[in-house]
This record gives sequence, structure tokens and C-alpha cells, in this order.
Amino acid sequence: MEGGEYFELNNQLKMPKIGLGVLFAKNDQEVENAVVSALESGYRKIDTASAYENEEGVGKAIQRSGVPREDIFLGTKVWNTEQGYDTTLEAFKRSLGRLQTDYVDLYLIHWPVKSKYKETYRAMEEIYKKGLAKAIGVCNFSMDQLQDLMEHSEIVPAINQVEIHPHYSQPELLDFANQHGIQLEAWRPIMMGEVLKIPELVEIGNRYNKSPVQISLRWLVQRGVAVIPKSVTPKRIKENINIFDFELSKTEMDVIEGLNQNRNLGEDLSHIF
Repeated sequence: MEGGEYFELNNQLKMPKIGLGVLFAKNDQEVENAVVSALESGYRKIDTASAYENEEGVGKAIQRSGVPREDIFLGTKVWNTEQGYDTTLEAFKRSLGRLQTDYVDLYLIHWPVKSKYKETYRAMEEIYKKGLAKAIGVCNFSMDQLQDLMEHSEIVPAINQVEIHPHYSQPELLDFANQHGIQLEAWRPIMMGEVLKIPELVEIGNRYNKSPVQISLRWLVQRGVAVIPKSVTPKRIKENINIFDFELSKTEMDVIEGLNQNRNLGEDLSHIF
């Protein structure tokens, strides 16, 4: 992949702007075939998690693919029930075993469990210092939670992976992240396919001979947001990465920005915050 298809994180590590998400992909041939298909299509980032229960399949797929491990940006996450200092260290070892690797490129806190995310992150800082994770970060953190974490930790999170899409554009969080050198990464960037029904995206896509999915992904990348669209269908996997041969105009970017409804589609896990 070309250098222009990477974002540089706050520790100078380069991360592909687009990766394959494997949420809900079954831990069998489904996830294996999806990962192999993605790597064959030019993806070099794979995003999984302990909670997805498919790390084994991801690890097998990487072995199967023939792509050198050092060429793949592999990320996983510690789940809520695994959080805490010692339990995070143990959970990380289990993830490495399932992934058949001796390091990951990115290790994230999956959700901000209020009573535990600081000690969890302290364990992750140790993992980072030992070189077992090339970057560490968080998912689903608010600005207040990020501020709190940064005040009680040594290393600024490299990533905050959150829900972002045309109906939930999160401009304030993006500004905050940019000010503090934190890379935002969007999960559910194509709204589980809902973008296909948004007329403005259809119209813009027609101008470029691109799908509304590709327009949504391109819009996010141009805003400086990394994306991890999920698919297990080879055709869609290949289509999703084909977003680097055109550029949206400022007017088109503004039109999509104007679609924001502050409407999130994610599950409510506020009880753990």
C-alpha cells in the first residue's frame, strides 16, 4: 500500500487508513476466509477483539495468507470482564496465543469500565514498554474520560475507536482528538448498510461511479478518521478498500457533514461507565 494510505500515530507508527473489522464473523472458515480475502485485496490492517471470540480464526488466516506478519497491522482489545491490572496482562497473553503472534500492533480498551480503566491502561503501558504492543489506545471514550485517563497515565492513547458515520459525525470529539494527538477510528462507518439509502450519498456516488458505502468511507478518511468496515463478502471487502482513486470536494464534504443527526446505532453500555 502507498504511504498516502496511512495515518501516522502520535508515536510515529504508521497505521493503514482502512482495515477489516471482524465483529460477528464466526470463528471458523467465515472469519478466516474474510481475512484472507482482505489481505489478497490489499488490506494490511485487521481489527479484532477478545469479545469477538474469533481471534483464533484471525490468527489462522494470517498464517494461511502468506503475507509476512510484519506487513500486517493487527489490533485487538481487552474486554470489560478482563479489565484490571493483573487480569489485563493475563488477557493479553491469551490473545497473543489465540492470534499465534508474539506481539500486536495495537491493543485497545474495548469500553471504559469506570472503576477499572485506569489500572487497565497502566497494564497496557507496561505491555507497550516491553514492545509487545506497538501502540495502545482506547475505544468508546468520551472527551471527559480521555481527559481523566490522560491525567492519570504516562502515555497519551494513540487511538480512540468510536462510532462515527454520516448520522453521527462527532465533530467535537474529532476536534478534541486532533488537539491531543489522538487518532480517531470509526466503527460502524457505513451504518450497517443504512448509508445505501441516504439520497445525498447516492447522488454524490453517481458522480464518481462509487457506491454510497465508498462515499461514506472516503468522507471519513478525508476528515482524518480511520475506518474498519466489517464484511465477510469478498466482493464488498474489495469494494470497501477502493476509495483512494478519487477525492470529495469541500462542498460534498459539507453536504455529508450536514447529514449529522447525533444518532448513534450502537448498543447502550452506559451501565459500565
